[in-house]
Amino acid sequence: MITGIGLDITELDRIARLDSKSEKFRNRILTTEEHRHYQQLSSQRRTEFLAGRFAAKEAYAKALGTGIGPDCSFLDIAILPNEKGAPILYFNNQPVDGFVSITHTQTVAAAQVILQKTERI
Repeated sequence: MITGIGLDITELDRIARLDSKSEKFRNRILTTEEHRHYQQLSSQRRTEFLAGRFAAKEAYAKALGTGIGPDCSFLDIAILPNEKGAPILYFNNQPVDGFVSITHTQTVAAAQVILQKTERI
């Protein structure tokens, strides 16, 4: 059963500007593990990665129904690749029962999150 849906889109140039000023924005958004992935990327890919993670975390908070705030911060959420590279959501270091999709064009990054509750028989 679907329990929440969230969608977010963000401009790459906005994220690039924030990231170029200092590490403060990046450190507010990325977990330690995500930051390791970020460091391994080229300059353009870093912007796409950071914007995608920002959008996905915003989408997750919307699907959860809390928004980003005291109950759900950017650092509470992690989006890490599985063995095939697909993004997997984690909240407070626990896998989330749901799905995340991240995409980008030359100008924007977007993400959608669908949360579900798996019925156990």
